[in-house]
Amino acid sequence: MAISVNCPVDFIAINENKVRVTGLMVLLLSVGYMVTETPYIPAFLVVDFYLRAFHQGKYSPLNWVSTRVEKMGWIAVKWTDRAPKRFAARIGFLLTDLIFIAAIVELQAAAYWLAGVLILFSFLESFFGFCAGCYVYSLYNKMLQPSK
Repeated sequence: MAISVNCPVDFIAINENKVRVTGLMVLLLSVGYMVTETPYIPAFLVVDFYLRAFHQGKYSPLNWVSTRVEKMGWIAVKWTDRAPKRFAARIGFLLTDLIFIAAIVELQAAAYWLAGVLILFSFLESFFGFCAGCYVYSLYNKMLQPSK
């Protein structure tokens, strides 16, 4: 049974490769958390994902670094719609909130599992341009629709 994928759209174009650079930084920070177990890393990611997910991306430190990389000419421009990436940032915000809470209450196994999901999603985005957010969005919409 194939899953039909529906992504949100807002008809605002952004550079997908810049998003992939941001995804790589999320990947590296998440792995850093798994190695060090410091709750400061998920706390930082909570703030950064919040800024990118809720219309304050210009204040996001990871977005700032990605913008500098883009301006250096190190990445090509590949246009994509912003809405799926914003939805994925909201998923990242939720995951990092849960990771941070699990780390604070010392539920390391839960924090590791959640960080593993974040690592997987950011790996797929940064290395393959695969937006898992579109699949989550499709499943979310399917759950909201009444059965026929």
